[in-house]
Amino acid sequence: MFSYRHAFHAGNHADVLKHTVLIATLDYLLEKDAALTVVDTHAGAGLYRLDGDYAGTSGEAADGVLRLLSDPKPAPAEASPAKGSAKKAAEKPPEPLADALSRYLEVIRAFNPKGGARIYPGSPFITHHLLRDHDKLKLFELHPTDARTLDANIAQLEAGRQISVLRDDGFGSATKFLPPPSRRALVLCDPSYEIKSDYARVLDFVAEALKRFATGTYAVWYPIIPRPEAHDLPRRLKTMATKAGKPWLHATLTVKSSKITTDATGATHRPGLPASGMFLINPPYTLKPLLAAALPQMADRLGQDRNATFSLDSGG
Repeated sequence: MFSYRHAFHAGNHADVLKHTVLIATLDYLLEKDAALTVVDTHAGAGLYRLDGDYAGTSGEAADGVLRLLSDPKPAPAEASPAKGSAKKAAEKPPEPLADALSRYLEVIRAFNPKGGARIYPGSPFITHHLLRDHDKLKLFELHPTDARTLDANIAQLEAGRQISVLRDDGFGSATKFLPPPSRRALVLCDPSYEIKSDYARVLDFVAEALKRFATGTYAVWYPIIPRPEAHDLPRRLKTMATKAGKPWLHATLTVKSSKITTDATGATHRPGLPASGMFLINPPYTLKPLLAAALPQMADRLGQDRNATFSLDSGG
């Protein structure tokens, strides 16, 4: 049950999607002066070393955040050719990053003042970086090793009562903070989906949360893998939001094929995580146009084969 460690996957393409959405959502919600409560149901360790043993073993960040950081900046326009010489077609400069992706990298760089991305902040540290003093952050983590690491990482912030770290099941306990006194909350739900029952538990959790606090913003990350539950989850979340009369937004990013291949020696190669999605209920109205500009660039710059693509849909 506790074999999954996000440290192996920190900074990968799924984190780029999830954290770009998280930052854009928080930026909007924090425009109002009233206090905001953020609930993170599966917080992980909170902070990761991309040059450490875990991330270094998988190397997934190389095809995620590190690709974005190494992209060339737009080149200056080519000078006009000398009079009388043959005209040369000027090469099109690289397209500037979309606002949401630029903002994402701005936050990542804040944790790496010397450049690069030796440190990768998970959602707890990204959220804390953006929150104001009167906002609250509730972190749930049940994995014993990650919970201890999260405790130690958060202690360094000296945030006092602003952050609560709870070694408890976020599915079963996080709704007790809803609604918060300010009646403004963002709930991030991104379990490992290591066991099939996680999909059903996400649905049960969101249904209960909506009953307790119908106007909260709910963000659910999920993997897109060859498993019926993974494809059923966004459909059922859409139905849930529609029945509740709530607006929703669904974004997906695919970076490669999900097919299992066999090489000339007969060895089987599994593709790893090929795609992921973010489903939001009561999303900021500003989020869709931001993602409409950012998702094509994610697919283009993070794509690993010709199957790279994206989707963006909304309703309500």
